[in-house]
Amino acid sequence: MSEVVADPSSVQLGSRVGARAEKRMLIDGALVSAASGAEFDNLSPATGRLLGTTAAAGPEDMDAAIGAARRAFDTTDWATNRALRRRTLLQMQDAIESEQEDLRAELIAEVGCPVMTTENAQLDWPLADALRYPARLIDDFEWERRLDGGGLFGDRNARTVVKEPVGVVAAITPSNFPIEVILNKLGPALAAGNTVVLKPDPHTPWNATRLGRLIAERTDIPAGVVNVVPTPSNEVAGLLGTDPRVDMVSFTGSTAVGRHLMRVGADTMKRTFLELGGKSAMIVLADANPAHIVPGAIGACVHAGQACAANTRMLVHRSLFDEAVATVTHAFGGVPVGDPALPSTLVGPLISATQKQRVLDAVERARRDGARIVVGGGEPDGLPDHLAGGHFVAPTLIVGAEPGSSIARDEVFGPVLVLIPFDDDGEAVRIANDSAFGLAGAVVSRSPERAMGIARRIRTGAIGVNGGMYYGADAPFGGYKNSGVGRQCGIEGFAQYTETKTIGWRLPRQG
Repeated sequence: MSEVVADPSSVQLGSRVGARAEKRMLIDGALVSAASGAEFDNLSPATGRLLGTTAAAGPEDMDAAIGAARRAFDTTDWATNRALRRRTLLQMQDAIESEQEDLRAELIAEVGCPVMTTENAQLDWPLADALRYPARLIDDFEWERRLDGGGLFGDRNARTVVKEPVGVVAAITPSNFPIEVILNKLGPALAAGNTVVLKPDPHTPWNATRLGRLIAERTDIPAGVVNVVPTPSNEVAGLLGTDPRVDMVSFTGSTAVGRHLMRVGADTMKRTFLELGGKSAMIVLADANPAHIVPGAIGACVHAGQACAANTRMLVHRSLFDEAVATVTHAFGGVPVGDPALPSTLVGPLISATQKQRVLDAVERARRDGARIVVGGGEPDGLPDHLAGGHFVAPTLIVGAEPGSSIARDEVFGPVLVLIPFDDDGEAVRIANDSAFGLAGAVVSRSPERAMGIARRIRTGAIGVNGGMYYGADAPFGGYKNSGVGRQCGIEGFAQYTETKTIGWRLPRQG
């Protein structure tokens, strides 16, 4: 049984946050309500209670936002004024930092993320460099390069390769790490000279609308360069994928939605960046230190397993397998589950009742397929009354699943870990690569050389060796196969928000 943390902190936090939240959209430099006056509810995933409401964009609002972004790109000097872009990105940085603690509380309330996660990937890590790094790249990026030589029929030619912004970017962001993804999209997109229409996930709108207010009130970013348009309507959001005024879609979310955006964007030949799902494997080799098993397993439960890169498959050499099952079972029984507003909580709620049911259905399907639920598999016992309406699933360990089964291959997006034994390194690599996904993973071995050799054979966009961290604004992140197209962060992530133009001109003949 997991340790349940009980305290009504999330109720109190939600009340304070709701009273201060920004309900309005940002369209063409103005903070506005929906043209129809419509709003939608923002519910606490920890309690199920109403936190407050947010303006619900309709088709006319989305049309206005896209039009504003198009005009700002086509008629202002934003695309060419690098000094302005650098200055305003740093203004945005300062503005966010001035409200960092309010933003932290907002994330805990509307995302349901435990306090400890805001001290790393939820907030503090991206705030450290997601805007500063692309602001530096404005000066350091190779915007032009000269090609030597060339010429036909005796003529002499000069050629220059020029990097230019793509144009209007639709940034569509998820609920699990919302501000982290938003900043890592806005930073490079704006630094490269694009204008943006940001559509946040309807479960977590306030961090985005707060950012919209800060941009409007605290920066010199021209009107229309950034537009923040929350909506619960898939039809309204879908306009970003079909409107010919949008040049690029930058999406983080499910593989199914990513495929849909590729299809609907084909008619207007939209550039797409897609950071999608994962079923990452942590490989524990025969010579690994068993002490690494428990931290790796707990990682699958952080933020209730709502992380696309989480290592939700643990492949353990058969000689260590029984020990791994025993130690992970004990560890999962002591993981603090409960109120995300408490510093001691590790596992908070899932984002919605729908997602909770998806996780429980996946576990039940694994049971029917013959796997064994060693610990967890349902709601945690003993939740206090103030969390009775929340969307909690206990940390769950599954063994006995075939490597090709649904629970071992499909993304669950919950605190569910599958342990699978293997007999040699080659089998471990085969199991890890036998997946439709290819986002991330990990390898553990006492031999760094052996671990690196395995890491190079795994078909994923990122992988950690012996606890190594691949995250950072300067480190490209994204996936192979069904895990996506393109990269977030790094020079590669910056460059994908640019177009390439080659200019050639004839030089006078000599002599």
